[in-house]
Amino acid sequence: MQSSLLSTVLLPLALFIIMFGMGLTLTVQDFRRIWQQPKAVAVGLIAQLLVLPLVGFAIAKLLPLSPALAVGVIILAACPGGPTSNLFTFLAAGDVALSITLTALSSLITIVSIPWVVNLGLQLLLDQTDSFSLPVGPTVLQIAVITILPVTLAMSLRHSAPRLAQRADRSVRWVSTAFLSAVIVGFFAQERQNIVSFFQEVGGVVLLLNLLSMALGVALASITRLGYARATTIGLEVGIQNGTLAIAIAASPTLLNNPTMAIPAAIYSLVMFATGGAFAWWRQRYQPSRASQSASEAPTAVGSRAD
Repeated sequence: MQSSLLSTVLLPLALFIIMFGMGLTLTVQDFRRIWQQPKAVAVGLIAQLLVLPLVGFAIAKLLPLSPALAVGVIILAACPGGPTSNLFTFLAAGDVALSITLTALSSLITIVSIPWVVNLGLQLLLDQTDSFSLPVGPTVLQIAVITILPVTLAMSLRHSAPRLAQRADRSVRWVSTAFLSAVIVGFFAQERQNIVSFFQEVGGVVLLLNLLSMALGVALASITRLGYARATTIGLEVGIQNGTLAIAIAASPTLLNNPTMAIPAAIYSLVMFATGGAFAWWRQRYQPSRASQSASEAPTAVGSRAD
């Protein structure tokens, strides 16, 4: 499973447009409320950077997988977040500002954590001790281009021209949805000869990782009384992994250079759109009323938005 024009160019471009559309709904005050009450950020990061890798290791060790595919599951679990989780948070009427903050912070932290987690997986599953490191500069640049830059541009537009931003909001949503749908169709068409065999090998495994991590994220946020919207957000941030980054780490000639290890992330990148969409629909449809939601979230007051 090699990187392609779809995964390296078109998908990031689609996500850039999506992030711009979400930025049109945000204000600086959304982020100020988060930093004033950082409990939700702390819980989200713990779930992403500690709970998710532990789930990945448990699945890789307990289920009957070849060593290379097991390491592929570890790589996937070591890559939390990503702009796609921001999209589903937006669709689920979760806390978009919290989602973007968690994505940005976890992506920066994983520059250090991914090599450590994956090297541990290599040692446990392949008895391999060769280390690797992510290219820090390009990784940080990619995160900034896909998340921080479009959101900043859109927020600036909303601040300077609020009427224009309001008119553009609906159009950008339709364009981003259509663009992303075209990319997904392209992925299926590109891998049509391998999809069946890939799904047979690891489809159930990555589905289990997806659903279990999503459920644990919601449970942890609910136990810590973060409120419905933020529980939705953390469930998606933990449950939706950065499949593109995982594929790059596994298959890139400058990193692990093992296409077999990229198979779990490749299949997961297809599975997550179905499960993430279903989860977003369910949470949005059955969310509490604004009054009851505000009351339940009063103790932490992070300030969710149900745009």
